[in-house]
Parts: sequence; structure tokens; C-alpha cells
Amino acid sequence: RAFDAALNAGLRAYPGILRTALRSRWAVMGVVVLLFGISLLMIPRLGGDLIPSFTQGEFQFRIELPEGTPIEATDRYVESVASVLEGRETVGSFSTVAGGAGLSLSNTGTEGENSARIQVRMSDGSSHEAEQAVIDAIRERLDAAGDARYEFERPSYFTFRTPIEIEVYGDDIAQVHEASEVVRVAIASVPGLVDVRSSSELGNPELQVRFDRNQLATLGLDLFQVASTIRNKVQGEVATRFMQGDREIDVLVRSVELGSASVTDVQEMIVGNRDGRPIHLASVATIALTMGPSEIRRIGQKRAAVISGNLDGRDMAGVAADVRDLLRSAPLPPGVTATLSGQEEEMQRSMRSLMLAMALAIFLVYLVMASQFESLIHPFVIIFTLPLALIGVVLALFVTGQTISIVSMIGVVMLAGIVVNNGIVLIDAVNQLRRTGMGRREALVEAGLSRIRPILMTSLTTILGLFPMALGLGEGAELRAPLAITVIGGLSVATLLTLIVIPIVYDIFDREKTPLEQAVASEDDSVVLPATREATS
Repeated sequence: RAFDAALNAGLRAYPGILRTALRSRWAVMGVVVLLFGISLLMIPRLGGDLIPSFTQGEFQFRIELPEGTPIEATDRYVESVASVLEGRETVGSFSTVAGGAGLSLSNTGTEGENSARIQVRMSDGSSHEAEQAVIDAIRERLDAAGDARYEFERPSYFTFRTPIEIEVYGDDIAQVHEASEVVRVAIASVPGLVDVRSSSELGNPELQVRFDRNQLATLGLDLFQVASTIRNKVQGEVATRFMQGDREIDVLVRSVELGSASVTDVQEMIVGNRDGRPIHLASVATIALTMGPSEIRRIGQKRAAVISGNLDGRDMAGVAADVRDLLRSAPLPPGVTATLSGQEEEMQRSMRSLMLAMALAIFLVYLVMASQFESLIHPFVIIFTLPLALIGVVLALFVTGQTISIVSMIGVVMLAGIVVNNGIVLIDAVNQLRRTGMGRREALVEAGLSRIRPILMTSLTTILGLFPMALGLGEGAELRAPLAITVIGGLSVATLLTLIVIPIVYDIFDREKTPLEQAVASEDDSVVLPATREATS
């Protein structure tokens, strides 16, 4: 009874409201244009992400200590870091792994004794804020230690890259490394950007052997043979195989013992002889102990370094804008360029594709309506519901704190085919009444009054059907909620404004006269009115 009472009160007030709006149509249109302009200005404040951030209930930190750290020390270190998780009610379980292949942050092929991993699973029903508090606690403990590199990861259900990635290109690898370090230090100060690391960071200590080609030629030595000799003496050469049952075990022969050899041992390696005297490696090469790069990366056949980072508390579009400003002012060496990529680049590409899809959807909807109405003006009037829907979309996203993402944009594309339905129902009723000889404004009022119930019914069924999804209940609900919020907000505002604005737009643009109006205008009594047709919907 309460619902019916409210609906009946609205139905009684609607004709008077619509007649007042038709008399002040330009004022009403000015308010609508103002609201549409405000919604456009609010879009940058919403921020943007490729996909909404959602809580998965589990995450991990990959940790790497300085090269040469024994596995016992690595295990003690990771246990001390994980101690911040003990006693937290929001943490369901956690585990630590020390050592093992595949844990290293760099592609150096090491055994990984200096690498570790902390895996955390949150308790059931934990909120996003609780998960973020645990992540921040681990980060603070790792940053306080200061002698480890780490990387935060979530289970990957998509093939997206890191949210923020900067690709630094150049021909000189030294300049690329120098420029990447400049960029890394610069963007580390951007609010909301965490876990900043560069692919050009130094990897493992190594011995670099630089041969003196002139000295080799003087002593009659071949560079390839000398290099092969050094490799076999250090890495070992299979001299024979030992049979043990049905197994063959390689017997390696080498000149130095791995793990205890010094730089002097390598320098004193004999690589050849002349006149019966041995030639040591130090006589034909310079041996230096240096730090090698963790990896040498090429993108598009160019040497490149990638600086990546994760987001914390800010949207990707806002962080990307700050990073672009820093890149414009970064002092890069000549011949070195830096571009923004990662998920931000994918978001721009996806947004362009979705905008094209939305334009195509609007065009197809217009063609269908033009063929059905046999008019170019009436479909144009109905298309005015789309800007009205945008007002509701921006308002709904702003109120709920959602950002513009691929999911919400899919909802906008859906609205292109949903919100026009109310306009079709209303305009079709207006045309039917006008064919009976009713005047334009009276037909608008009568059609609105007769179609307000089906319009509200169709809109409410869609809105209430999406309402549970918009509440964000269940696992991964944050990924689905923006679509529901977008459709609910756009359809709600478009429905309310359609009942007022669409009649006004029809009154402004439609100048086609009915037979009765033509007869009155020409004062010709011989004009015969067509028979009233029974409308079908």
C-alpha cells in the first residue's frame, strides 16, 4: 500500500510537472546541459584502472638477499620478517620458503640460496583494509632491514603486466643502466607507487676476463682455444664415466675447486706453453672482479631496461600522470628515451577499443530505430537518453568510490542498448496519439502518463536484478560490482530524466504536423483524417 500510494502520488503530480517543463523547456535543457558538463568535468577525478583492485585472500613476497648469503642466514632472515604475522586474527595461515630454484628475482641461473618467499592466506571474510594492513606491515619490516630486495605478488588470473612500467631504450648499455637508475630514483617519490625496481639492477658478482689480442698473437695462441681451456678448467670437462649398476656417473676434471677458488687461482691458470715454458692467463688477459647485470633485455630489437612498480592507495591513471610529468623533466643522456607502458598502456588501448564499440553500438541502435519509426528525427530524440545516462554513471561511480575501468566501460556500452528502451516506448506512444489527431504537447503529456508504469517496471526489474551484484558480496565481487553500479546509476538517472527531457527534446525538434494540424493550418475542410490504427508494440 505504501508503494502504491507513493506511485499514485507521483502519477498525479507528473502531468503538471511535465506541462511546466514544456512551458520552460529552454530552462530545463539548460539545467540538463549544465549537469552533463559537470559530469564531464568530474570524470578526471574518478581516476582510472585497467581492472578494479580486488581482494583475493592470498599474496606472497619474493625476497632476495645479497649474493653469497648462505641458506641458513636466509632462513633466519625470512623467519624474522614473518614474525610480524604471528598473532594476527585476520591472517588465516602463512608459510616461508628459503632457498630453491625459481625464487630469485633475477635471471642469473643461481641456485637461489639467497632467495626466499613468504606466502600469506587471509582468514575467511577478511576485508580489503585488513589485507592491506598486513601487506604494509611486511613491507615496513623489509624496508627496515634494508639489505634485501623484494617483490610483491598476487595470484595471477590475468596476463596483465605490472601496473606501472617504464621502458628505457638506448644503444649504449651503460647509458641505459645510468638512465634507468635516474628514472627509478625519480619515480620512487611518486605517492601511491611502491615496490619500484629496475631490470638493470646489478646481479651477481663475476670475474670478467678481457683478452689482449696482440699478446695472444705474439705468443701464438688462439683466442677460441684459450677461452675453451679456461671454461673446461673452471666448469669442468667430462673425462670418463663411472659405471655403478645400470647408472653412468660423469667424472669431471677441473683445475679449481668451486666455492673456494680465488681470483689469484684463476690468474695463475696455465692456458698454453711456449718453448717449454707455461703461459699463465694473467699474461694474456686482464681479470677483474665486477658485478654483472641481472639481465640484458631487448624490446623491439633495442637494448632496454624496464622500471616497474605496484600501486598502493591510488588509481593507476593518477600515478601514471605523475610519472609522465617526471619523465618529461628527467635528465636523460643523449640517445636514450623513456616511455610509459605496462597496464597503463593496455588500459589506453582497451579504452580506445571500447569507445569504438560504443560508437558502433549507438550507430546500430540508431539504424534500427530509424527503420522502425520511418523517421530520422525521432531516433535522434531517443538518442538523447545516452547523455542523461552518462550523468548517472559518473554520479554512481563517484558516490561509491569506484574508478573508470574496463569493467565499468563495458557497462557503459551495455547502457547504449538499455536506456533507449524507455525512450522508444514513450515516443511510440506519442506518435500513436498524434495519429489520432491529438496535439503535440497534449500527446506528450498523455503518452507520459500512460507509459510511466511500464517504463518504471522495466527499469526497476533491471536495477533490482543488478542490485545484489552491486553490493559486492562474495569472492571476487570487486571485479563485478563496477559493471552493476554503472548500469544501475545510468539507468536510474536516465529513467527519471527521460520522462521530462525526452518530451522536451521531442517538442523542440519535431515539426511534423498531423493531418488535423494541417487542416487547421490550411482551413481546408476537405482534408480527410486517416482511420485510427490499433497500435502494436
